[in-house]
Amino acid sequence: MNMEEIVSIIPVKDTEILGFNLATLVALGGLFVLLLITRQIVKVIMPRFLARVIAENKFAGKVVADSTKPLGTAAGCGVVFLLLGDMSGPSVLVPELISNWLPSILKLVMVVTIVMWAYKLVGIVQAVFGWLDDDEELDGSEKTLITAIESVLRFCITIFGAVFIADALGFDLNTMIAGLGITGLALALAAKDTISNLFGATVVLLDRPFKIGDWVIIGDVEGEVTDIGLRTTLIRTSLDTVITMPNANLTNTPVENWGKRRFRRWQPIIKLDINSDPSDVDNFCNGVMELIKANGETMKEESSWAQVSALGPDAIDIGCNIYWDIASSKVEREARNKFLLSAMNLAKEHGLSFHDGRIRHSA
Repeated sequence: MNMEEIVSIIPVKDTEILGFNLATLVALGGLFVLLLITRQIVKVIMPRFLARVIAENKFAGKVVADSTKPLGTAAGCGVVFLLLGDMSGPSVLVPELISNWLPSILKLVMVVTIVMWAYKLVGIVQAVFGWLDDDEELDGSEKTLITAIESVLRFCITIFGAVFIADALGFDLNTMIAGLGITGLALALAAKDTISNLFGATVVLLDRPFKIGDWVIIGDVEGEVTDIGLRTTLIRTSLDTVITMPNANLTNTPVENWGKRRFRRWQPIIKLDINSDPSDVDNFCNGVMELIKANGETMKEESSWAQVSALGPDAIDIGCNIYWDIASSKVEREARNKFLLSAMNLAKEHGLSFHDGRIRHSA
């Protein structure tokens, strides 16, 4: 069915109003109502179509709810655009300006709302990852991958959206493509920094020298990686400032990633009084080694030790080598505190005193 057929079946008097005949105005009004009805139907159907994802992920429900409005508008415009046709026929009386521009406006609105819908639906990527994740908590690797996928999708939507919008506005795509071919070299030279940043982002995503949440040192910058985009990487420093690092810098700058440590090495020095009995010191060293082995948060026992490392004029230095199997700095601080308190109690059990720099021993 087209506009001519719709107008021909409307039983109204052939009266002209502002360049329209009455039947055409009624038909246009009906098509507008049809657009609103189609929009509302899509808003109702979409959440039901994705009911399973929405039920298991609240974020997905919000994304779908936000995306149904532009999708419904696009569907309504598409239906009306198909029914309008070319608006030519003996029964259709409409001003030439309206007949020329109304289909184009509908097409443009349809394309723009589809692009808007696609942008909003990008957020479903995070919802899908959360739905598929077993522990219901996204780690740094998953967050990095989500950010990368969302950035690539937005980039593709922008490129294809611009092409379709240009086509809806009546631009000659063949001419545009030819023009892009001529100016492509100039654009590439002008955008070399952007291209370098995109290449850097690709290297980060493929080689994965770090992920979101890792503590890194890149050149003079040290902090936690909070976001990895196509152009820049955001790093939050210990001063709670955010540094924007161009991805191009990541391809030729060494990256020290503290998040990839397999263990945390600690080498405390325990100073005992110089007048301590050697056998008690030896027993103390053996006891400290037993503390290391008995601790459930240590590792690499074969490489750990607690031995006399130096003799000074006033103190005996007991050097320790400990490897923590701990991922958190907070947990490491607590483990160190517990270990040192245990070493203090062990020293008291053996009747040993710690070195006091305020006391000078006479020869």
